[in-house]
Amino acid sequence: MSRKSLSRSTPSRKQQHVDLTLTKDVGFKTKTTGLDELEFVHNSLPELNLSDVDTSVKFLSRTLRLPFMVSCMTGGYADALSINRALAEVCEEAGLAMGVGSQRQALEDTQYHKTFSIVREIAPTIPIVGNIGAAEVAAMKSTDPVKRLIDLIRADAFTVHLNPLQELLQPEGNTNFRGVLHGIARLVEDLSVPVIVKEIGAGISAGVAQRLLDVGVTHIDVAGAGGTSWAGVETLRRKDRRFASEFWDWGIPTAVAIREVAALRRGSTRFTLIASGGIKSGGDIAKCIALGADLGASARPVLTALDKHNKSGVRRLLRLWADELRAIMFLTGSPTTQALQHAQLVRYRPT
Repeated sequence: MSRKSLSRSTPSRKQQHVDLTLTKDVGFKTKTTGLDELEFVHNSLPELNLSDVDTSVKFLSRTLRLPFMVSCMTGGYADALSINRALAEVCEEAGLAMGVGSQRQALEDTQYHKTFSIVREIAPTIPIVGNIGAAEVAAMKSTDPVKRLIDLIRADAFTVHLNPLQELLQPEGNTNFRGVLHGIARLVEDLSVPVIVKEIGAGISAGVAQRLLDVGVTHIDVAGAGGTSWAGVETLRRKDRRFASEFWDWGIPTAVAIREVAALRRGSTRFTLIASGGIKSGGDIAKCIALGADLGASARPVLTALDKHNKSGVRRLLRLWADELRAIMFLTGSPTTQALQHAQLVRYRPT
């Protein structure tokens, strides 16, 4: 699937987002995820065989072969159909979870419903996650629209993405965020599937995570800084970039966000912690789990592999990440992903 084929339909915000992430340098300029500063303590007595290593994990009542989700990405314009079809096929083959992009467009009309519903048609056995923005949740008078979006893709969970920075910088952004927490609480109470709350690259702090837990949220995706800068994406879409460019590197690094949010697990407080934001290898997934996450998630590297090498590129990428993760689990004496959460990490200090 070439980049050209991703760009044939009438320009739209959704398509511009995909095109910019593929064609421009929209990574953070100076800030990193913090994962590159950490390394595992080698265990020369792992007391297990490589064949003993089990990389599977339970997520949304289904078993994933790897602790990984192809993160919320796209939908809602013509060429998104081929992207989501291909990603769903690979995720189904690999036994991974998949999230669709914001379904806001699906509430406006039915023209591109197929770009979302195709995911469940192609992938009947894996966890599929729906998605809507926080500002839309705040404005909703009832949860009925979200229930329709869940039905559209037969979702196993529904994501609310917190993106105040992106909306602030987006030329057509919606900065009406008063009432978001109340709207999330209402979704938690009314929906038949779990609510996942995620950022989109600026990170979730321990304070925000605690407020989410207090209203019943049981799945949090920190989506920290250090990967794709959505402030950068929106800066490139603006005519006046003087103000916006100041926020290109804004956010909480992924490693910091994971550690801080994971620390909220105490007593009877249990929740699923998803790590995303600059995840680009099996080693990154392993480090996130050792920091306290249950699974990792990524979007841009997967989309780039699809763009350059079609489905075969995504398959190769995921096989590489699986091999890297399995090797690290062996070398740390971690037979399961639960055991990997107790593997020791140290901070690397170059001399």
